[in-house]
Amino acid sequence: MLNNSLISLAEICIATARKQKLKLAIAESCTGGLIAAYLTSVPGASDVFERGFVTYSNEAKQELLHIPADLIAAHGEVSDAVVRAMAQGALRHGHADISVAVTGIAGPTGGSPSKPIGLVYIGSAKRNGPTWAEEHRFGDIGRAEVREQTALRAMELFLEHIIPE
Repeated sequence: MLNNSLISLAEICIATARKQKLKLAIAESCTGGLIAAYLTSVPGASDVFERGFVTYSNEAKQELLHIPADLIAAHGEVSDAVVRAMAQGALRHGHADISVAVTGIAGPTGGSPSKPIGLVYIGSAKRNGPTWAEEHRFGDIGRAEVREQTALRAMELFLEHIIPE
């Protein structure tokens, strides 16, 4: 079941993009399509939501977003470099003006001392513009909560950095 506060935030994202006449693409790993689900729960989202890439595996990141295998090998799939490449790949392989990308470790397994459970990178890019990335350490708060916090922060990033009012 979708969280009502995240649905409200998705409504603001869709309305803001519509107002600015911008198309949005999403590239998701650890959220597995959750951000796209929130955005497309808004009536009329098709006006601005161009496409979503669920690139859960490294192979999907390479095939769908054309992220070089050596970039993933050098930095790890959960990294600033990979989330930036995901955001840029979503723009290159979609017909959007802006993108948001996420990669992380939602748990309950998969963490390490250098990349613990709850580590998430959120990136965004604007066509012919900058690419941003943020690191978040949500902690071992549970898989569902890491995914929701990631979706929340991704939509906030969209509003704060990509489409300033």
